[in-house]
Amino acid sequence: MTTAVKCLIVDDVAENLVALSALLRAEDVEVLQARSAVEALELLLVHDVALALLDVQMPEIDGFELAEMMRGSERTRRIPIIFVTAGARDQQRMFKGYESGAVDFLFKPIESHVLKSKASVFFRLHRQNMQLEAQLDSLRETLRLNEMFTAVLGHDLRGPLTAMSISAQALARGPDESVRKLSARMVHSCKWMGRMIEDLLDLSRARVGGGITIVRQAVDLGDIAEKAAQERRVMFPNRELAVRRSGDTHGRWDGDRISQVMANLLGNALIHGRPDCTIEVRVDGSRPDAVNLSVTNEGAVPEDILPHIFDPFRSGRTGSERADGLGLGLYIVDQIVRAHGGRIDVAVDAATDSTRFSVELPRDAQSR
Repeated sequence: MTTAVKCLIVDDVAENLVALSALLRAEDVEVLQARSAVEALELLLVHDVALALLDVQMPEIDGFELAEMMRGSERTRRIPIIFVTAGARDQQRMFKGYESGAVDFLFKPIESHVLKSKASVFFRLHRQNMQLEAQLDSLRETLRLNEMFTAVLGHDLRGPLTAMSISAQALARGPDESVRKLSARMVHSCKWMGRMIEDLLDLSRARVGGGITIVRQAVDLGDIAEKAAQERRVMFPNRELAVRRSGDTHGRWDGDRISQVMANLLGNALIHGRPDCTIEVRVDGSRPDAVNLSVTNEGAVPEDILPHIFDPFRSGRTGSERADGLGLGLYIVDQIVRAHGGRIDVAVDAATDSTRFSVELPRDAQSR
């Protein structure tokens, strides 16, 4: 069934209203009539109109003035306007009409097939816009519900997971060696699941809550990089990580969030980089206004993934690599850096087959 649309006809002569209405009225077209600009504006307050036909010569407020009023309102400014006039084909008059917002000019006597043809185009466009708006509303609601579900799911999973982790840690202190080994695996799995839950919560904060919040304090980015690298050396004893720092690496940032950035960037390099090569971390504090951080590993990001690497649920792995997390790490890194007023870039060097993530953090910028 075709969606019904509304057409507004404004003319101070009753006979003209009747004639035009007869030409345009159909099962899927409702015609609204107004004898003056004031009546037309009243109708426009309550009706969504696909097309307005305005008579130019009307008492008090003419068609040109009415068109300007419609263009001045957000509700009516996009309604297509066709002027109808019995006057001469005056170029200056036509220019004034187009200047006031008209899409076309029709001169009386009006050819019925011309009017119907022009009107049908705008009716069809209006129906398409209505369908697009309905689809957008549906997509927005689906996205909102999905993100709310993600937030609730992440929150509700934390309680049982914490209980499992505490129980596993208690078992790890027992005398039985086999139980200790099994409980150690349980603790590791709980930490891994905990990280995924935190990623889900950060996703909901970024998408629903208006962004990731940060608490600034005086921290040393070089120390954060050193600590993060040392933690990864324990987890990956066979991998080489080198941290090089220079200049003043102090600033006012959220230390916990910047540690999260470092952990994600190093984790990404360890998982996707070549295992026989050194991962290089550089912290450059030579600039007075910002500190630069980079993490470089051998192994280039595939070209098809590169444009979407900071999108959520894009892990960046190839089919042969194992899944490690939900693919939210780099998205969250990007959100944290943005919250600090900074920026992050990724570059691939084909000559050396390497990938470099570069972060710029203003030393004390306003959060955004």
